[in-house]
Amino acid sequence: MIKNLSIENVAVAKQIDIDFCDGYTVITGETGAGKSILIDCLGLLCGDKAGRDMVRTGESSASVVGIFEGLESVSDKLAELNIYPDENGELEIIRTISAEGKSSVKVNRKACPLSVLREAGQYLIHIQTQSERYALTAKNTYINILDDYADVSAPLDEYRQVYEVYKAKLREIDELTQSLRDRNMFLDILKYQVQEIDQAKLGADDEEEKLMRLRTKCKNAERIRKYTNFIHRALLQSEKGNSVSDLLEKAESAIIQLSDVLEGADSLAKSLEDYRYEIINIAETVENSLHNDEVENPEKQLTIIETKLFNIDRLKKKYGSTIREIKEFRENAAQKIKELESGDVRLEELEKERDVLYSKCSACAEKLHEIRVSAARKLESGVLEDLSFLEMPKVRFSIMVSKRPDSDDQFLPTGYDDVDFLLSVNPGEALQSLGKVASGGEISRVMLAIKASVNEKNSAGTIVFDEIDTGVSGSTSERIGIMLKKLTAHSQVIAVTHSPQVAALADSHLLISKSIDGARAESMVQKLTETERVKEIARIIGGISVTEKQMAAAKEMLSKNY
Repeated sequence: MIKNLSIENVAVAKQIDIDFCDGYTVITGETGAGKSILIDCLGLLCGDKAGRDMVRTGESSASVVGIFEGLESVSDKLAELNIYPDENGELEIIRTISAEGKSSVKVNRKACPLSVLREAGQYLIHIQTQSERYALTAKNTYINILDDYADVSAPLDEYRQVYEVYKAKLREIDELTQSLRDRNMFLDILKYQVQEIDQAKLGADDEEEKLMRLRTKCKNAERIRKYTNFIHRALLQSEKGNSVSDLLEKAESAIIQLSDVLEGADSLAKSLEDYRYEIINIAETVENSLHNDEVENPEKQLTIIETKLFNIDRLKKKYGSTIREIKEFRENAAQKIKELESGDVRLEELEKERDVLYSKCSACAEKLHEIRVSAARKLESGVLEDLSFLEMPKVRFSIMVSKRPDSDDQFLPTGYDDVDFLLSVNPGEALQSLGKVASGGEISRVMLAIKASVNEKNSAGTIVFDEIDTGVSGSTSERIGIMLKKLTAHSQVIAVTHSPQVAALADSHLLISKSIDGARAESMVQKLTETERVKEIARIIGGISVTEKQMAAAKEMLSKNY
């Protein structure tokens, strides 16, 4: 349950701090006083979207802080989301919104993703707004309500695990069937692609780089030959014997001849010998690197190289940006050829696997169906009992749980059941889908009756009702108040109302009012005393001014608070 709500700079609420009781709290106030702000702020604590328009004009940010306690029944669910109450058993949620529209969440002072808060919020507060009540007219919501009552989480999880595998198998069969349908065309295309790549006789992954270097040598063959020959003659071998190595050798011999008169002649001769060997090494390196078989007959080699590079470039445009990717494409194509050629056998295998999964899905869906049918009868009984109390004694209410037709698309994420809530308000009228026959006041009462039954089986920590009394009046409103109070046996209840009968039965009464200070409006919340409650309920009963009769009627209503 929510223990405290603090609001700062949200719309016209500058600063509001509310302590809630653990029973039934009612919220009243003039139209436009700001009751919807409280509902919106409670929604923010459950992960609802926040917009910049929620920030009070002129302020840089807004915040909503909620403190929750009594979380023992949902502690396991919260732990799955890595959320834990503090040492006092309390949970503090802080939602902050900037004027730029950015939102942040902290749970017990630690940052928390909004998606996690949204999951946690369903275990903390259930908010029944007017729009949600009218959503009850949409048939697709009924199965969720029934499942909430039946508590099918374990068998539903079991079913969904099988369902996901089954749907994946159907997709695999569809893809293979489509491929087999166009098999001959695909085989021809794939075989042509493999043949085209094989004909290129691709070498190593770096073949293109090697060919480009060799092409450069071939294009410069004459220049390479000219300068290579010059280097060879100048450094190593000259017809006239005047190469650098020859001259160094002669100089070395001359120095040796002067060894008897030249100090250090041996060392100098050794240096010349080293120079000569280094010169010879340079000449041979140039000769071996450039003047070799690679550039012999360069015109012929250049033609071969250009053809290979052209073929590689052509394949790159079709099958990949590198030789490695082209080879990988070729291997994948070859594998597809193999699969298509053996596709009939594989399709038969997949269909057998599908049939096994279909049987498993059917078994799990049947288990869900049986649980839902049983729960539907019990929910019908509870709803009818409460609707009778809410002054709809002649109403008939039935929950139809029917199986979808047997086909490949029979199964849905929820099983194979269609669920419809059927209602007949007046005697002699046929049962019809709830959304087709119920008025606003009837929808409100049906929603309350359903919530009462569901809450007995699967109670929420806090239930918030926004004008659940819409479309009803008099004794029916009083009975709605009694029903709301009955819900406190399992949950904390907070109700926004314009009905004096609903308000009079609350354990705690909050009044929202709005004041104008200069040019600014500001909403305020006040917890009413018993005397103040009489005045407020009399105001709701009456018109422009409150009379003694209205005050007496308000006192009488409060006296029925039991």
